[in-house]
Amino acid sequence: PQAKLIFTISLLLGTTITISSNHWIMAWAGLEINTLAILPMISKSHHPRAIEAATKYFLTQATASALVLFSSMTNAWYTGQWDITQLTHPTSCLILTSAIAMKLGLVPFHFWFPEVLQGSPLTTGLLLSTMMKFPPITLPFMTSPSLNSTLLTCMALLSAALGGWMGLNQTQIRKILAFSSISHLGW
Repeated sequence: PQAKLIFTISLLLGTTITISSNHWIMAWAGLEINTLAILPMISKSHHPRAIEAATKYFLTQATASALVLFSSMTNAWYTGQWDITQLTHPTSCLILTSAIAMKLGLVPFHFWFPEVLQGSPLTTGLLLSTMMKFPPITLPFMTSPSLNSTLLTCMALLSAALGGWMGLNQTQIRKILAFSSISHLGW
């Protein structure tokens, strides 16, 4: 019970840090706190499928976090600004858009999400589908003037279409929920 309380508080702390930050390092730290807090919840059952789901989640989120950090460092290199609202370098914008799409599970970076949701306990799957989406989704809101709207629109349309289409072919409820989440992210 104490460990679960610590992980839940860590999830709330990481979400709050990311949502309220103005500095890229603080936003990145909040994303990392969230990742490290949800991993024990995913692998709590010690079943091989849960361990596989936790490993997939960790590798995907670590890659996306590295891309967020690389994007912010590239922007700081060219502009001299670490402020989230000052994302102006085009390469940084493209890398950040890809990193956020990977963190959220948007098409074409969606392949990890159904497998992780399938291997997670139901309550953890609920957290993955809802609360864990808040921190990454606030970053595009903060950087919206400088993001590539054509790329975002293409990913949104593909997510809405592919999520709905792939969900039709599923018989497992968690995978249906995962594809529904991918589709709703597009909307």
